[in-house]
Amino acid sequence: MSNKHVYEAIAAITGKMSKEGISKDRKNQMQGYNFRGIDDVLNALSPMLAEEKLNILPRVIERECVERQTAKGGAIFYTTVKVEFDFVSAVDGSIHTVCTFGEAMDSADKSTNKAMSAAYKYAAFLAFCIPTEGEDADAVTHVITPKVDLITPERKTFIIDMVNKETDITKLRTIYPVIKKECQTANDEPTWKELEKLITDKVTQLQPPQETTIDTTN
Repeated sequence: MSNKHVYEAIAAITGKMSKEGISKDRKNQMQGYNFRGIDDVLNALSPMLAEEKLNILPRVIERECVERQTAKGGAIFYTTVKVEFDFVSAVDGSIHTVCTFGEAMDSADKSTNKAMSAAYKYAAFLAFCIPTEGEDADAVTHVITPKVDLITPERKTFIIDMVNKETDITKLRTIYPVIKKECQTANDEPTWKELEKLITDKVTQLQPPQETTIDTTN
């Protein structure tokens, strides 16, 4: 049984990378440490891949994107991708597949691109045994607030209906702090402001009119 060329090519590139390596010339602006970016990896590997007749072909298997909130209150998109990379020999067509995950955040439309770049970078690091010193990351570190679960529309509708149907002021005053705490736990200030006004208006509506006393001493 003949050897598959794909493994010979991977071994050859691994040997070259062990001598040359990829220096950490980029610097994370937030936390101040150096790292290797996707361009550094591509620039180092491109001539070696061509010389050894090895292709790396990506295939995204899974993608998840959620919207989060930055510490300054802005929106940011957090994307995770699962990518399979086929290492294909142009000599005999032999294939070896490497699977990695990539994670990235971006405030615009590039979180998926960054996540795919991260997946490629670490697939290369692992497949070709490129030495690492510490943790690699993108140039910017995003600070986000903890994920919060807002009051659902269904829950909000239920509370509104309950308040509108209630005719007992004492009960309304009792549920007021309960609903407030629920909204605070969910970090849902807009919903609380709306419900607070609703309860306050309802209490005012149910209060009996105050008697007016006329001073007849004068």
